[in-house]
Amino acid sequence: MNDEYIVKTVLHAGSEIINFIPGTKVIFHFRTTKCDFDKTMIDDSRTMGNPMELILGKKFKLEVWEVIIQKMALNEVACFKVHKSLVTTYPFVSKTLREAGKPQSQKRNHHCCGVTLQNEGIGYTDLDELIKCPQDLEFTLELIKVVLPNEYEKESWQMTENEKLESIPHLKEKGNALFREKKYDNASEIYAKAIGILEQLMLAEKPNDEEWLILNQMKIPLLLNYAQCKLLNKEYYSVIEHCTTVLKTEPDNIKALYRRGKAYIGAWDEKNAISDLRKVAEIDPSLYNTVEKELQAFAAAIKEKDCVQKEKLSKMFK
Repeated sequence: MNDEYIVKTVLHAGSEIINFIPGTKVIFHFRTTKCDFDKTMIDDSRTMGNPMELILGKKFKLEVWEVIIQKMALNEVACFKVHKSLVTTYPFVSKTLREAGKPQSQKRNHHCCGVTLQNEGIGYTDLDELIKCPQDLEFTLELIKVVLPNEYEKESWQMTENEKLESIPHLKEKGNALFREKKYDNASEIYAKAIGILEQLMLAEKPNDEEWLILNQMKIPLLLNYAQCKLLNKEYYSVIEHCTTVLKTEPDNIKALYRRGKAYIGAWDEKNAISDLRKVAEIDPSLYNTVEKELQAFAAAIKEKDCVQKEKLSKMFK
């Protein structure tokens, strides 16, 4: 990429020079403006709500971002004036970022065929103008976090995307085999490895795009298996965290609700335990008796705990 087409101005010096390598995850805030007199604002990640994340070498749709971010130090703030020939895809990237997380009904111009694009644009006046009349843009970036690949990520980096996807069923079965042998720590490590590969692939996609949703669906059973290992090892808060992740996508997932409910019992969180387990019985009435036994046992445990506590207190004041 011709450096004459990119002009950098440092606004705030960074704190650490980074040796960027393929697979490095970078997190940064960005502000995009036109190169006109008023510096007309196009996008600002802070108003969007979240910083931008990408993995270097993943062929992100806006290649110039991968180039300019590698010219920065950690915590540096810099402005890059970029030639119009390098930002022709920006309107489409911007549209995706603006609509990330929105329901399909709120997205503009769902069908982007050539005719629709020519006649109606992509649904945003400022972006349509950039498509019709390409121009230089300025990107003001703040590099806030860099995550270098660990040894496991270096190995996975050597795999193609298809190889990574093909490894998931094998890892899942290996984890299941270890689980059947009651080697819960080993099984959870394998499940975590598979989850990590999927999350790595998901970072290359936009949230809620079709490819992202497919990968997320593959991740759900692995999260549930991982949570079950942690539940058996009495790592209750880890169970709650991972089951909650599943429930954000599938609010009525019985396994997630039941395992989180059991974890809440282990954490002595009576209100949330009852809420989750009651919902399990509501969704699947055949589990009513199982839920009632769990709740009755929990109620008895709470009563016993209260009695012990009262006895300790009474001895303190004698």
